[in-house]
This record gives sequence, C-alpha cells and structure tokens, in this order.
Amino acid sequence: MRGERTQHTGPARPRQLRAYLPFLLVAVSAAAPLAAQQEQQRVVRGLSFKGNHAIDDYTLSSAIATTNSSAFATSPFLRWIGLGEKRSFNELEFRRDVVRVLLLYRQSGYMNAVVDTVVRHVSNDVYITFRITEGAPVRLAALNVLSLDSIFNVAALKRDLPLRVGAPFNRMLLQASADTIVSRMRNRGYPYADVLRSYDVRVDSLKAEATLEAVPGPRMRIGEVRIIGAGNVDTGTVRRMLSVHAGDLFRQDRLYLTQRDLYGLGMFRTVNVALADTAPRPGDSTVAVLVGVSEAPRHGIRVGAGYGTLDCFRIQAGWTAYGFLGGARALELTGRLAKLGVGVPTDAGLRGNVCRSLEGDDTSDTLNYNLGLTLRQPAFLSPRHTASLGVFAERRSEFKAYTRQAVGLNAAVTFNARRNIPATLGYGFSVGRTTADPAVYCAVFTVCDSTDRARLASSHPFGAVTISAVRDRTNSVLDPSAGSVVTAALLHASRLVGSDTLYEFNRGELEVARYYPVGRRGALAWRVRAGTIVPARHITLASQSVRFVPPDQRFYGGGPNSVRGYARNELGPRVYVSDSITVQGTDTTFFDIRASPTGGNSIFVVNTELRFPTPLFPDRMRVALFVDAGQVWERGEQTGVSGLRVTPGAGVRFATPLGPVRLDAAYNGYPAEPGPLYFQNNRDKSLTLIAHPLIQPGLASGFWRRVVVQFAVGQAF
Repeated sequence: MRGERTQHTGPARPRQLRAYLPFLLVAVSAAAPLAAQQEQQRVVRGLSFKGNHAIDDYTLSSAIATTNSSAFATSPFLRWIGLGEKRSFNELEFRRDVVRVLLLYRQSGYMNAVVDTVVRHVSNDVYITFRITEGAPVRLAALNVLSLDSIFNVAALKRDLPLRVGAPFNRMLLQASADTIVSRMRNRGYPYADVLRSYDVRVDSLKAEATLEAVPGPRMRIGEVRIIGAGNVDTGTVRRMLSVHAGDLFRQDRLYLTQRDLYGLGMFRTVNVALADTAPRPGDSTVAVLVGVSEAPRHGIRVGAGYGTLDCFRIQAGWTAYGFLGGARALELTGRLAKLGVGVPTDAGLRGNVCRSLEGDDTSDTLNYNLGLTLRQPAFLSPRHTASLGVFAERRSEFKAYTRQAVGLNAAVTFNARRNIPATLGYGFSVGRTTADPAVYCAVFTVCDSTDRARLASSHPFGAVTISAVRDRTNSVLDPSAGSVVTAALLHASRLVGSDTLYEFNRGELEVARYYPVGRRGALAWRVRAGTIVPARHITLASQSVRFVPPDQRFYGGGPNSVRGYARNELGPRVYVSDSITVQGTDTTFFDIRASPTGGNSIFVVNTELRFPTPLFPDRMRVALFVDAGQVWERGEQTGVSGLRVTPGAGVRFATPLGPVRLDAAYNGYPAEPGPLYFQNNRDKSLTLIAHPLIQPGLASGFWRRVVVQFAVGQAF
C-alpha cells in the first residue's frame, strides 16, 4: 500500500539472548539518536499484543514506556473530532521496550520467550504490535523452607505461600513468599526477622529449585513506648489508643492497628508507629516502639450543596471540635435542609419543572430538616470500643409514603470498633409523630375513623433498643470487586424501654453481599436482603383490636438500590385514592387517582450484577448487566401481592472521586400492584371504600413505557 511501510524486529536466539540480555539496555541507549528525533513526531494510533497467555495485555502495557493514544485519538469513529491525548512514538524507548518485555517474561519463569515486533507507518501515524512466543515455562520442582520448624508448621505454611511447586517459577512470587514469611515471624515476636532467598534454574530441563532460609533473630517483648510530636494533645490520650504495651510480645500487626486507630481520631495529620532501633541492642530482650504524630487542626468545617430527584435542592453543613474538653472526644454539630424550592416556606414553584419527580408527592410539601449535636468518645473502656451520645430534631419524608417529625436522643456503644466485626448496641428515644395518607391507615390497619387516625398520627414517645453488626471483607468501600459484606440488625420497641403502647414491635433485617473479580476491572456481585417485623401486642381503637407498626418502621421496596424495575417505594402493597368523582346516569368516573405505598412487614430482595469495562474508556466507564428480584408483602393479610417480581436490566457506571455514578435501565413486565380504591372527601377527610377487595391498573403499553430508568451515586450494593 502506498504511503505505508512495515518494520519487523526479528526474534533473537534464546541461548544467545540469555547471555547478552543484561547489556541490551545499555546498547539501545546509545543507538540511533537521530532516528529517535525523527520518530518523535509520529503518533501511536494502535498498540497490541499477540500470542501472550501467561501475562495479560494490561500488565505488559504497564511494563513498557510506549503507550497508546487515548480512545478519542485512536477510535476510527471518534478521531475526526480532534480530541484526545496523542502520544508520540519514540524509537529509542521502543527498542528498550522489547528488552523490558523479555525481562518481565524471564522474571515470570519464561526463559525462552521470544519477542517480535511489527511497526506499521501510515503517514504520521504508527501502529505497533508485539508478537510474543512464550515457549514452555521453567517450573518450580522444589521449594525448601528452612529454619522454621520450631516456629511454624512448615507444611501448612508452604500451602499459604504465593509460590507453589509445579507452577511457573516467578521470581516476583518468590519475593512475595519471602515477605509473607517475614510478616508472620514478626507477628510471632521476632521484630528483626529476615529471609534469605536463593534459587537454581536449569533451563535445559525447564526446572527450578528455590530455597527460603529464615533468620528469625531474637524473640522480643515490648519495652519502652515513646510518643513524640504530641503538643496540644495529651500523651495520655494517645496511650489510651495504643494496641502495643510494655511487656507484650512484639507483634507487627499491633503497630499497624495502633497507627490506624490514631488516624481514626481525626486529631492527627500524620501518624507513624515503628521500631525505635533498626537492629537489636546487645543483651536486651526488649524492643522500643516509637509513636510519632503530627497534630491536625482542632476544628473542622464542612459545607455542601446538591440536587436530588427526590430532594430537589439541598444544603448541609457541619462543625467538629476535636479534643473537646480534653481527651480524644469529638463534638460534632450538623445541619441539613432538603426539599428547597418545593417545600414550604421555600416553595418556589419548582415542582412543575426542575423537580418534576416530586409531582403528586404530598409528603414533600414542607421543608425537610435535620439538626444534630453528637459527642463521640473513642477508647471507651478500651481502645477497641467507642461511644456516642447525641440529640437531634428532624423532619424527614419518604417519597409518597410518610413524614416523620420528632426530637430525641441517641446513645450507642460500638464494641470492637474498627476491627473485624464491629457490633453496636444502641438506644434511641424520641417524641414525635408519623403521618401517612389516611387511606393507608384504613387499608392496612382498618383504622378508617378520623378520630382514631388522628390518634395514630399524633405525637407519641418512641423508645427502641438496637443491636447491629457488620462483617466487611471487601477490597473497597466505594466500589468493591472482591470480598463479602454481612450486615445484621435487630430492633426492639416496647413499654419496657420507654416506648408508647402504640409502638411495640420487633424488627429484624439481614443482608449478605458477595463480590468476585472478573478479569482486572470486572466483577460479579450478588446480594440477598431479608427482613421481618413482628408486632408485640394488639392495641384497641374504637372497640377494635389492631396490630400497629408506624409507617416509618415498615419495609418499602423499589428504587436504585432495591428492585430497579420499580421506582422508589412502588414495589409491594399499595392503596389507590381519588378525590374527584363524576356521576352520569349509572356510570361513575373517578379522576386524579393517586397510589400510596403502604409498605409491609416482610421483605425479600435478591440482586445479581455483572460489571465489566467498556472498550472505549476502560479506566473510566463500565457496563453492568443485572437481574433484580424481590417483593414486599403484609404477612397474615390478603393484599393481593404475591410472588417475586423479576426485572432484568443494564446500566453504565462512570468513575468519579465520590465513587461511581450510575445510570440503570430495567424492564418491568408486570402491571402495577393491586390495591383497594378509596374516595376521599376533601371537606371532612372521610373515606369511602369504592372497589373491594382490589383493583389493578393495566400493564403499560409499549416496550419503552415499561422501562424504568434509575440514576444514583455509588454502586447499587
């Protein structure tokens, strides 16, 4: 083809290459400076690897200096825009890259690997292909671990090492195995432990033998613990957070734990916990630990603002005083306002335009707020435990479901805080009222009398004891791709803990999520969530006995973090209400029918999701395929809701500093949930049951009208 030429770098002979490989980097450094200058202006439009199986493309591309231009500069569909970073081709670095790839393969056990390159020039563009013949690897025939018989079970230890007998002899895994042994010895009381590495590679037979010889050094205990850098912070406060104490057997992981706990106080900018001496002192069986800290500002201020489809505009602020009244206590004042622009007294008529999602939601007609003052005490009774005490005033609404307005206090103690399985024992007491659509009380609790409804919706004391525990084994808080999370929570409310007789029930919830890595950036994830509510006793209203659970404590389903084929709170039982009626002869027509979720006393949700990178922007964008299934129902009642609702879908995730921003679309092939229809007289708020027992709207016509779009920040689970 005219204007193109292809350059081939032929394969080197393996036996000669092994002899001269250390000198190749020096040789290519002095080669062709003029050619490098000429090629400097060429743009790399394509970079690929062929024939590699043991080492993936990502690892190979990370090991070389030549890099491909960005997607906007390489994609034939996007290049014409002229955007994207264009990376130049450097002949000198490219020749070094061949040696880098060969060195990487040798380190990985492929001593006979051969690298051939194809460089195709088109005008000022360069397309590069590395053609790799890996060959048979050198395999580890024997791994000897010496001088550890008196410390570990060597056979069990070898099974835990990254380097395994029979696998390709990877020198990087040999180093990782040595580091594993060193770490374990230092957690057994040997602070100066080391491991000597040696190996013998026989290329002709493709076998290797490696030896890891431990040098434990003396077994020592903690002697002096010195603290430096603490000025305004009392050293006694620092000592209470230490997990290393004089007389304890030395453990390296305790040093790391101490460093993490001190950072968690928020009082220090930097924390360093290390040995005071680089070598053992002659005749001394103890080791000194040095705790170095650099203090952070004593006060912090946070201010934020944002927009949400269910909050409209919102603002929040916080002020924190660290070291409050001495010690490591922190006093935190927080405030939040939501429904700005749609709630009284800030209603600016935005419900019909920028906050259109709130149309038809009667719970958002008033400004939402939360004001809280919390005192936190770390190292409560032990460095492992923390305590908190707070007071609050709030008004919060759940979309189309309920509104809660209350003042109260919360007290909690977290045992084993910031450790493996933190468990929290808490107590909350508040005085407030929860209101919902009158038809909800009538349909769920058969409380249709306005006087009885007013009693349920009036202010009552609510006291509850909660117990919760979390076992988090994920590799990331914002975007996990490996590990698992198990969360369990129990709540008990009764007269014994200060609750009104109306608020007596038990609530339990369990959630299990698991993540499996798929490739370098993908993940397969699933989650199961289940919950139930058991009312403790009947209450008597208007000569009738009912089991009552306040609407704010019931379960609701649907939304971006639940079954995504349903909008928020649309999954499960509901009630239909109309306040406009027209009668023509024998025909009665109802207008402006609205649906209100009633919630349920049981919930079950299962989510499965496959996340994988997009070819266009693999570092910044991922695609997700998911299937959600679940249901919310009223156990013991005939609500017409039964069976799981299964909604498949797909979405995209964009990486941001705040976590992934996602857009999901799920297909819902079910008609709206059935429910009773009531007519509400707006003059006296009386209710009349029109359709009994149930009505059910029809299924939306057309495929796209059955697709529900969800937008949120953070993964669904």
